[in-house]
Amino acid sequence: MIIYGLTTCDTCRTASKTLDGMRFVDIRAEGFPEGLLERAAETFGAALVNRRSRTWRDLPEEERALSVVELVRRHPTVMKRPLIETEAGLHLGWTSEVRRALEG
Repeated sequence: MIIYGLTTCDTCRTASKTLDGMRFVDIRAEGFPEGLLERAAETFGAALVNRRSRTWRDLPEEERALSVVELVRRHPTVMKRPLIETEAGLHLGWTSEVRRALEG
């Protein structure tokens, strides 16, 4: 299991502490592996972008108009976090549904 997020993100830290045997990847420092961001965009679409984030609110309109993949690649802090990759697939966020799926 791999958690993609930011080391400064409280939600990512909570997920990391809760899930045993995971590997954490700081997307700002390490980026995304080839193809992962595209798979995440196919799976979650526009939900991959956290439109409530300060980063999103501060973006000019021309940046907001970018594709989800390009937007997250340029501004990783705009991604809803964490993005969790398991053998079974991808999970986004730290909702009760995601916790049940991963802990259960």
